[in-house]
Amino acid sequence: MLNISPDINGILEQIPHRYPFLLVDRIIECTGGEKVVGIKNVTYNEWFFPGHFPDHPVMPGVLILESMAQCTGVLIYATLGGKPFARTLYYLAGIDNARFKNAVIPGDQLVMTLRIVRHVKDIWKFSGKAEVNNRLVAEADFLCATKEIDA
Repeated sequence: MLNISPDINGILEQIPHRYPFLLVDRIIECTGGEKVVGIKNVTYNEWFFPGHFPDHPVMPGVLILESMAQCTGVLIYATLGGKPFARTLYYLAGIDNARFKNAVIPGDQLVMTLRIVRHVKDIWKFSGKAEVNNRLVAEADFLCATKEIDA
């Protein structure tokens, strides 16, 4: 099961994203090698709402996908057995079959479920969905690639 703290402190230990681009607030389930379920609490004071759209705030679809992709990072580290390697990042390498079914607005709680489809060498494939109140808002398949970085 979950081998990290499910709160924001555990997430900060697992993925390199920080404000304003950290888009996961909590991990509610994580089974290494299998799946992760994460939450993003969407509030009116998000940095993107003043421009998208001022009179009808809607979370951009690309940021819903980014939130989902960040959950895959947590799942990769849980699958590999703990904290990330200091010199390894997992880059988003592709998104396929992305579909948006409903809008995400301030006050919504985005619940994202991602499953590992395949892992071969340095490439990971995931399938995922995002829901609000058990209503599908987005779904997509993700490819992530391992990249060694200089310290």
